[in-house]
Amino acid sequence: MKLVITFVFVLMCLSSCNDGKQPVKGETEFQRELNAEYKDASLSPLKEEDRKEFEGLYFFKYDSTFVVDALFTRITDALPFKMKTTTDRLPEYVKYGVLDFFLNDEIFQLNVYQNQELIKQEGFENYLFLPFSDETNGIESYGGGRYIDLRIPESYKLIIDFNSAYNPYCAYNDKYSCPIVPRENYIPLNVTAGVKSFKNY
Repeated sequence: MKLVITFVFVLMCLSSCNDGKQPVKGETEFQRELNAEYKDASLSPLKEEDRKEFEGLYFFKYDSTFVVDALFTRITDALPFKMKTTTDRLPEYVKYGVLDFFLNDEIFQLNVYQNQELIKQEGFENYLFLPFSDETNGIESYGGGRYIDLRIPESYKLIIDFNSAYNPYCAYNDKYSCPIVPRENYIPLNVTAGVKSFKNY
């Protein structure tokens, strides 16, 4: 009988104790990876007091409606320009291409950019930056708009998953310098996908 009790106790400890670690929250891999990053003191953009209380970001419910096929058109004659940020920093970008897509039976167009310094780093040679703003900004999502990470496609087709939209670090900590979403990358509808406002304000 003692052996049985001991075995049950060990099983309970293995399932509930687990060194005190809590499972990372999130319904999708993207949500879990982002939450894990924000819990990690070496990676998190959160202020220390916010990170200590952090349990997980708020996300819109995953919606496949916001996974769209876009027509990618490369811009070959674009000149580098200084993109405005929330500070005096002016990183150099190039308008790399244009994305045309249908959403809610309407056609939209967004510009996608390439950071000229970032592409010099290993692993980011084909990285593209898609900042956008929409009607949820300042209400359900961060007022300054959100970002999506993309890669240079091998053809004229590129998939945009708005469920992977995330906030600039400035949404969590004003010590960061974040690119300001260009006016032409505004979508006049509610993009209810991706990360919501911090603490769901």
